[in-house]
Amino acid sequence: MTDQKTIAIGADHAGFEYKEFLLDLFQDREIKDYGTYSADSVDYPDFAHPVAEAVEKGDKDMGILICGSANGVAMTANKHEGVRAAICWNEELAELARSHNNANVLCIPARFVSQELAKKITDKFINTPFEGGRHANRVDKISC
Repeated sequence: MTDQKTIAIGADHAGFEYKEFLLDLFQDREIKDYGTYSADSVDYPDFAHPVAEAVEKGDKDMGILICGSANGVAMTANKHEGVRAAICWNEELAELARSHNNANVLCIPARFVSQELAKKITDKFINTPFEGGRHANRVDKISC
């Protein structure tokens, strides 16, 4: 991981182990862990909102959210103005989410990808730039 974007990360109980795994990869990077801090059952919005808020306010460049399906955290994060949360279960989706949609929050479905694939997805997401051009006009139309 070469790009030094600042990152907010959070997960529910289903994503806890993946979050811990990814945190180990970010030891040389500015990253804020918004929890959860155990595998005990929790409510995903309690972690998705703070991550999305950090991106929304510009405190962090990007966010990573992890839950079982990634649907709950993506729905929650996308309620925040300026947040474009994308569910990615392979590297190609992560690349397209960044390059075409300028996604700024990656949502990983822990129950459907391996930890090693989650690492590759995260690498691709963080290191893929937004292409702009014809895509910029479309992205500008997303917010209500």
